[in-house]
Amino acid sequence: MQGLAVILFPVLLMLFALAMERVERRLRRLSVRENEVAEFLDQAGPDDVASLATDGFPHAFARFHLRRKGRPAIAPRQSGAEELPTR
Repeated sequence: MQGLAVILFPVLLMLFALAMERVERRLRRLSVRENEVAEFLDQAGPDDVASLATDGFPHAFARFHLRRKGRPAIAPRQSGAEELPTR
């Protein structure tokens, strides 16, 4: 039984490492680079910051790029504050 564990452990460890490499590759492709965040924070206007707060970074970054290219920006979504029940 111990001999089987000695043989299987390295194989399972390599399979796990390969699976984690695939996950890391997908996350790296979807992540935002540090220089993009710095550029956004340096040049973002109040509407961009409001969009960041309500919609998250991907949507705010897309609005920021559209505005920089001279295209009309996508309107930020309304916050869900009015949907919350009041006491």
